[in-house]
Amino acid sequence: MRPHASRHSGSALPLAPQTPPGAAPVRGDWDTVRRLLPYLWAWRGRVLFALACLIAAKFANIGVPLVLKSIVDTLDVGAADARALVVVPVALIVGYGLLRLSVSLFTELREIVFSRVTHEATRTIVLQVFRHLFDMSLRFHLDRQMGGMTRDIERGSQGVSSLISYTLYSILPTLVEVSLVIGYLFWHYEPSFGFIAIAALVVYVIYTVRITEWRTHFRREMNEQDSRASTRAIDALLNYETVKYFGNEAFEAERYDRELRKRMKAAIRSQASLALLNFGQATIIAAAVSLLMWRATAGVIAGELSLGDLVLINAFMIQLYIPLNFLGVLYREIKQALTDMERMFRLLHAQREVADAPDAKALELAGPKRSGPELRFESVSFHYDPARPILQGLDFTVTPGTTTAVVGPSGAGKSTLARLLFRFYDVSGGRILVDGQDIRGLTQQSLRAAIGIVPQDTVLFNDSIRYNIAYGQPEADDAAVERVARAAQLHDFISALPAGYASPVGERGLKLSGGEKQRVAIARTLLKNPPILILDEATSALDSRNEQAIQQALRLAAAGRTALVIAHRLSTIVEADQILVLEAGRIVERGRHDTLLALDGVYARMWAAQAQTLSPASEAASIDSDAMSVEGQAASRA
Repeated sequence: MRPHASRHSGSALPLAPQTPPGAAPVRGDWDTVRRLLPYLWAWRGRVLFALACLIAAKFANIGVPLVLKSIVDTLDVGAADARALVVVPVALIVGYGLLRLSVSLFTELREIVFSRVTHEATRTIVLQVFRHLFDMSLRFHLDRQMGGMTRDIERGSQGVSSLISYTLYSILPTLVEVSLVIGYLFWHYEPSFGFIAIAALVVYVIYTVRITEWRTHFRREMNEQDSRASTRAIDALLNYETVKYFGNEAFEAERYDRELRKRMKAAIRSQASLALLNFGQATIIAAAVSLLMWRATAGVIAGELSLGDLVLINAFMIQLYIPLNFLGVLYREIKQALTDMERMFRLLHAQREVADAPDAKALELAGPKRSGPELRFESVSFHYDPARPILQGLDFTVTPGTTTAVVGPSGAGKSTLARLLFRFYDVSGGRILVDGQDIRGLTQQSLRAAIGIVPQDTVLFNDSIRYNIAYGQPEADDAAVERVARAAQLHDFISALPAGYASPVGERGLKLSGGEKQRVAIARTLLKNPPILILDEATSALDSRNEQAIQQALRLAAAGRTALVIAHRLSTIVEADQILVLEAGRIVERGRHDTLLALDGVYARMWAAQAQTLSPASEAASIDSDAMSVEGQAASRA
């Protein structure tokens, strides 16, 4: 789902490009496997020990038919004496049981040893993807839908687990067992036995690979439809209130059902192609087993083979059929796992649009933290699309400890200034300096640690109020959280809740009113205590009764700091040290409030228009409406 950036009326959104920026397409299946190997090499001791257990299990498995042959030949009364009928079968039967037990022992030992490798590798990769997504630019996330991306990560993590399991302790043991069986047939019997087994194996592998390659696009299509269906569902549920406002429950259900039907059709095609593959594999194996049993039966009748040989060949073919059939499953599952991992690895290896320079340094502030640094925009230009410039040659300075306000119509580029200062994007031209340091030469972590923001549209975590306030400084104690809550005029409201500071705020903070969410944002920014403060219409969701108190709290918070205020209501910035008026990405007027009014220009016209809009009657209606909203929120929480 696209974030609510469209609600920032002071910014312009980027146009979505046809190809996601920085996307690194996976070159092929072997490339995907190569990318996985370093995660396994970290646990090479466990991997090698698990492989040794698997190979030992396969040797024991091959020994079972050999012991069975000896038992049958020993029980052939015509070829055995009385003592052999008693002593030898007992020893062989004990050996037969021990071999069976050793197969299980080595297999379970393999599972115990290798389990941690699988889980650690999966955890490491998924965690890297999660961290990498936070390193990507804002443009990257605006061009993607969260529902589909989370499904890609979920399927990719499952694919990693499947691929590791199948490739490391299934393929090699299967090849070992097939090689041992075919080698034994060539060594002890006529060459025709070995050639029949080899021919069946070759035909089986070619058929499996060809059909699996053909049906891979069915699996890929099913994944695409699954991601789309998940995106539809998450998008609708995240916008629950909007759906209810317009009574579009049936409309959303119909949209979701269309995606589910497409996914169902793709899944049916995938299943039908799988049935064709399974039937063809069974046909090849059945033909090979029938030919071998015919040759073995003829050998027994001719006296060239014993009954034990017939039993041995039959047991070999049964054991050969199992790994061969599993080889087909292996190939199918590996191809499916690689398909599932493809998108996740694209996310992991997508190049960052905004990255720290190799020689990036931490931000160093010239003065004490409470004095605030100097901000300077020098000939700053910016565009999301070259054909659509947003900012054009901005030049202004915010001196330490002062407040600069930016006003202008929607789309003028006001909120873009904050995004550039945070380095969500890099400037297209010019530079931004903090205490004389170009922010492109600073580490993003140190830069953002020095900036606090109260956004216009506050989105909260689905956790408690305490957690959301403490997010500004996670290690803060309860006393500090309560202090900033009082400063944000939020403490009394929280104390009135049954669970107090432990009260959950719901998905994206939907259990709170707009004003309450904004006060939480103010509180957590106060807790962060940054030297640079950005207020993106920080009181836009507050009623007039609380706005004056919050404005006073914000003025106290901005005192001694360098503050940049992005304003829509001009009444909130009359005391700013400097006011910049933007139009079409350019500064058309600048100065203090009184100076700009005296110019009788753009700012004066905006002031007059807002003065007419905020008449006493409309102000009273606004207060009553907000009060009703708060009462409704309280009733829903109760």
